[in-house]
Amino acid sequence: MDKDNDKVELMSHNITITERQNITICGITKIDSFDSEEFLIETNYGPLGIKGRELEIIKLDTYDGTITIKGIIDGFSYLDTGKTKKEDSMISRLFK
Repeated sequence: MDKDNDKVELMSHNITITERQNITICGITKIDSFDSEEFLIETNYGPLGIKGRELEIIKLDTYDGTITIKGIIDGFSYLDTGKTKKEDSMISRLFK
């Protein structure tokens, strides 16, 4: 086997916000969930949460891995993926 053929290339990942009303994200791999106030998107560099009001998908290109969302963008953040399953358990959340 050739190791060069086994490598997975990551697509570029960019976020562009225009006038706080449109956000375009490149390098998405999956949309986990969405509604008019929140989007949960998997990117090449981890899960991304977007919060706002009146959010809706304007354009989705699954081949290129890009999405354009329209609405009032209140914020976005990359979500921590470094937690172990033990930390995420119901009991550990109760005793924090």
